Order: sequence, then structure tokens, then C-alpha cells
Amino acid sequence: MGAKAANRHMNGNCPIRDVLDRIGDQWSTLVLEALADETLRFNELKRAIGDVSQHMLARTLRRLEQDGLVSRTFYPVIPPRVDYALTPLGRSLLEPIRALTGWARANHASIIAARDQYRERVSVET
Repeated sequence: MGAKAANRHMNGNCPIRDVLDRIGDQWSTLVLEALADETLRFNELKRAIGDVSQHMLARTLRRLEQDGLVSRTFYPVIPPRVDYALTPLGRSLLEPIRALTGWARANHASIIAARDQYRERVSVET
């Protein structure tokens, strides 16, 4: 790694870490997948994802909107209506996300088995 690259990593300006920290959290990928095929309202998103709290979903949506991955459209009707949809940038992220989630589904059993083997080995060693 060159001096400039090392300096960039040390200063917290690493584009890889910056982006992966934002989209790699517990909820962002699930939100992006839920919005892949349709525009959804907040409660529809909450139902599609399942066990996310309202606070965490609102926070995740704000961050995805801030990063330009999700658009928020407010309709001044009674009651107020807000729709969430993927932006073109968010849509461009679907292919790599689907590759990663597909890999996770295909390899989950192997990962669980490896964790179990690790726990057994560590418990014997200590």
C-alpha cells in the first residue's frame, strides 16, 4: 500500500470502509431488498422486514436517503403520506447485494457448522 493510500485509511477517508459501514449494517440491505421491486410506505416496509423497530427503520431510511440510495416522497394529504423508493444509485447496488445475500443463504449452514466446531475446539483448549 502506498503512502497516500495508507494515509487515506488512517484518516478515515477510505471509500470502501465508508460505504460498507453504511450499507453493511443490520438493516440497510434488508431495506434495499424490500424496495427492489416496488415503492413502499413506512409501515409496509416495516412489515416486509419484520423485526425492525420503528426507530431503527426510520434511522436506516434517513441514512440511506442521505447517501442517495433511497428517495423519500412526502404527500401533504390527511393523513400525511410518505413513499420510499430506490434511486438509480440504490438500484445499481441491487446486483452486488443479491450476489452477497445469495452467497449468505447458500453458505449459512457451513458457517453455522464452522462456528460450532470453533466453540467446541475453544472450550476443549481452555
